[in-house]
Amino acid sequence: MSDAPPPLLSAEQLSDIRHRLVDGLAMIDPHHRLLGRPVSYRVLDGEVFEITFRDVSGIAEAEVLGVKKLIGAQCYCTVAPQTAESVTVRFVVPLK
Repeated sequence: MSDAPPPLLSAEQLSDIRHRLVDGLAMIDPHHRLLGRPVSYRVLDGEVFEITFRDVSGIAEAEVLGVKKLIGAQCYCTVAPQTAESVTVRFVVPLK
């Protein structure tokens, strides 16, 4: 038996987050900074759920807050340079 605590979010809840982002991104992203950009979803070491948007031209605080609201769970956002013209926007949702 494992003494590890159960994850805060189930696989179904993670899938629900993905669907909420797909359905709601157009409403919270009027300048299409995130909408239509390459996005990846992955669980890292069973510890965090990572959502990464690549080739983003820029992002406003209102858009970050909108995505956090769509995620609906405690999460963190980082923005890192990718190229001279684009950034990578990463949302991390702790699972434990």
